Amino acid sequence: MEYRTLPGTGMKVSTVCLGSMTWGQQNSEADAHAQLDYALAQGINFIDTAEMYPVPPNAQTQGRTERFIGTWLVRQRRDHLYIATKVAGPGRRDWIRGGRTDLTPEVIAEAVHTSLERLQTDYIDLYQIHWPQRNVPMFGGTHFDPAKERSGGPAIREQVQGMAAMIAAGRIRHYGLSNETAWGVCAFQRAAKELGVPGPVTLQNSYSLLSRNVDNDLAETLFRENMSLLAYSPLAGGILSGKYLGGVTPPQTRFALFDSLGARFRKPIVPEAVAACAALAEARGITLVQLALGYVASRWFLGASIIGATTMAQLQEDIAAARFTLDADTLKGVDEILQRYPNPAP
Repeated sequence: MEYRTLPGTGMKVSTVCLGSMTWGQQNSEADAHAQLDYALAQGINFIDTAEMYPVPPNAQTQGRTERFIGTWLVRQRRDHLYIATKVAGPGRRDWIRGGRTDLTPEVIAEAVHTSLERLQTDYIDLYQIHWPQRNVPMFGGTHFDPAKERSGGPAIREQVQGMAAMIAAGRIRHYGLSNETAWGVCAFQRAAKELGVPGPVTLQNSYSLLSRNVDNDLAETLFRENMSLLAYSPLAGGILSGKYLGGVTPPQTRFALFDSLGARFRKPIVPEAVAACAALAEARGITLVQLALGYVASRWFLGASIIGATTMAQLQEDIAAARFTLDADTLKGVDEILQRYPNPAP
């Protein structure tokens, strides 16, 4: 297993991070613990979750994923692991804290407290804002709409103060952003510098052969602000596993079970782009999963790829593929495909 120290931290994390969003919905507590045990045996020391999980989120299951991790974590060497979780952003989930999801310092403190209780730990290594407080296009949205602006809500400066207070209290070690824009990352960093407190150290955004919004201004932002990307959905919600090739939707897969999930991956050009990637993988004598995860692993701004699975067989394949190194000719072939399909699922 390869390890990288996330810039601005002492956290030497595995470049494969274990995702957890299916635990509590598609996966049982026993499944979750088996996946955690296997990942740990493979050298993975980085686990990502969220107070909102499992997905798709609902009032009955919210927080269950953190609880599953907590019942496993109490039996581990805590100082050998890095636990990342997230505070839900505003709106969308009115049953979280009775709808109190504006990211005020008080809400951040309450969310940290409840996550710590569920995780059965004294501190969180990386605490992330799941999505922005302000109006931004996200989760597959591509156009900024000024008409959706809303007044009120804590400014970025207040959110930074909330995170800084949790760091000072020893409740979290570092914080990061998720589903964020280049403007947002820079605004957080600027506010932190003005306040003389720590800024965000990571950005967790969707990134894969199909979702490439990070490659342009966000890549520059990561470089200049000394941050790392935590790439979620590196297999594009499972589409880059190849199981949906030819328009097939196997039963019990995510897209068969949950019609509302993965809207960004259901866009018209996606099947054509996936077919091109699959053809390249076949020509190079590798699997589509190796191509997809090997490509994400090759990116200079990557801190870790977040890998999740519903079965142990998937997890075993994905962890191995995320450590696969693509040769120069294969990378050239990928670049040629990306010229034709630059960002099919933004």
